[in-house]
Amino acid sequence: MALDIADQKIADPARKTRSGKELIYRHTLFVRLTHWINVLCITLLLMSGLQIFNAHPMLHWGIAGGDTDPAALSIYAEDQVDGSAIGWVKIGGLTFNTTGVLGVFRDRDGFLSGRAFPWWITIPSYQSLAEGRRWHFFFAWLFALNGLAYLFYGFVARHFQRDLAPTRFDLRNIGRSFLDHLRFKHPRGEAAKRYNVLQKLTYMAVIFVLLPLMIVSGLTMSPGVDSAAPWLLDLFGGRQSARTIHFITATLIVLFVIVHLIEVVLSGFFNEMRSILTGWFAVRPEKTDASRSEP
Repeated sequence: MALDIADQKIADPARKTRSGKELIYRHTLFVRLTHWINVLCITLLLMSGLQIFNAHPMLHWGIAGGDTDPAALSIYAEDQVDGSAIGWVKIGGLTFNTTGVLGVFRDRDGFLSGRAFPWWITIPSYQSLAEGRRWHFFFAWLFALNGLAYLFYGFVARHFQRDLAPTRFDLRNIGRSFLDHLRFKHPRGEAAKRYNVLQKLTYMAVIFVLLPLMIVSGLTMSPGVDSAAPWLLDLFGGRQSARTIHFITATLIVLFVIVHLIEVVLSGFFNEMRSILTGWFAVRPEKTDASRSEP
């Protein structure tokens, strides 16, 4: 998966910003292309996946997954005597009223209707399992092929070994990196040209754990794949378990993207966007004693 990961950190003394900051070539063209393909795929996979989930808004464990079987998660509407409806989200033994957000929401005509996720976040916007599956399968394969290309590039160019593998020094300083994140302290100078240990560990977990698990659990839900590789069902303990794991990993990917976007804004939105669009990243200089004393 092409995250905003630096493949080359080539400084050009002739290239500086108007304020005099050093410019380095942070992202190759290949990484930038795979990054934006992933942005497109993840967005449409999420929206089409929610459309598919709406057809059966329950998560089970094991083999059975009927409407009356025990569910780990369910989103549903409950009709009231007065004709109104209430939206509920049930997680285990806990139930939450989510009317207007999940279960029951206002449709495009302003009327309350029962549906797990609202129309504006699904593809297509109307209820259609068949159309949702078409969108999901197409972009799932594009996402997988794009990821394989990125993995091949990452190993051949030694990007993973050089830029993402944590060193002993990184691991010894994990506490300091954690505190810097809590204080919204972003690196300057030479430290800004490489990833900190938390970024490295997070990217490695996403690339080599979450994404493969999400893809394989998605394949396990396909009867065609199961007929060719029946051991997948045994691996996950049933198709319903695979569906639940697929939903959980997709949710974690969404949380990762949200945190990633927050970090982009906090660390300098214009600079980060320039680096992933053009490849060039401006490095903030180290604070000197004089700069520390300035207001």
